[in-house]
Amino acid sequence: MNAATRDGRKSGNPAKRAAATMQVRTSGSPTITWRNWVAGARLRTLPLAVAPVAAGAGIAHMVQAFSWPLTLLALGVAVFLQVGVNFANDYSDGIRGTDEFRVGPARLTGSGLVDPKRVLATALVFFALAAACGLVAVLLSGRWWFLALGAVAIVAAWFYTGGKRPYGYAGLGEVVVFIFFGLVATVGTTWLQTDVQTQEVWWAGAGVGLFAVAVLIANNTRDIATDRLAGKHTLSVRVGDRASRILYVVCVLLPFAVPALYGAVHPGMLLVWLVLIIVIPSCVITLWARTARELIIVLGLTSLAALAYGVLLGIAFAF
Repeated sequence: MNAATRDGRKSGNPAKRAAATMQVRTSGSPTITWRNWVAGARLRTLPLAVAPVAAGAGIAHMVQAFSWPLTLLALGVAVFLQVGVNFANDYSDGIRGTDEFRVGPARLTGSGLVDPKRVLATALVFFALAAACGLVAVLLSGRWWFLALGAVAIVAAWFYTGGKRPYGYAGLGEVVVFIFFGLVATVGTTWLQTDVQTQEVWWAGAGVGLFAVAVLIANNTRDIATDRLAGKHTLSVRVGDRASRILYVVCVLLPFAVPALYGAVHPGMLLVWLVLIIVIPSCVITLWARTARELIIVLGLTSLAALAYGVLLGIAFAF
């Protein structure tokens, strides 16, 4: 064992310590493949980026202001920002040592598979791609105030788990997720394309945002025990296991107030009710799940439900 590896194993930085341990186990540098990076991107969370854009685009079509270029650019901002958040969380949780306690797939930083600086650089690249898409959208639309909104979104993405006082560790993650992956993404997609003000876009944003919150609650309910050990005081840690599960059910059922409210005006809302085919089983599993594996299944189902809800809601408003 060389001196660098010995120093790494004694390091106070959990990510460096994990990397050194991994090197000893493999008698050399661990092999990193594209699959590791794809796993780090957490593609199962991308439906949360697509759903609000689909809903917002549908409402833009409803007021006869739909634009493919602006919709695709809004989608680029949302997707790149989501991936950037995922890598930033991987980096921040890893260097704090939070991932030493977690259950589920190994993270790039916390497992020692990748140098933390490479993970951070990857996060910054995706933030830059999101900013580039946003800049092009602003140039095409002429709505310069979106630059400030985009800057705030990137800052919020970083401080979810980054910085000295991350709000995700203080039980505020659900609030910010509701705002940015619900209201801001949905309303922003519509306002990027039209000056017409509609109440529908706010209701749609709230519905999509609640699904995003539900995904976070399912994830944090699974991690209550390990988050307590890591000193991560999420909302689920604060309210407890049973209340967290009930809150999840509330968050996935409340969005159906939107098709109930607009069903008489937009007959296509009948399609939105089909999402209950996914939601009801996920509620049942959540309320009676006993293992982390069951809650991981809920995560997948909820992400799928969020995507279906956003797309079908957009179609209902558009046609």
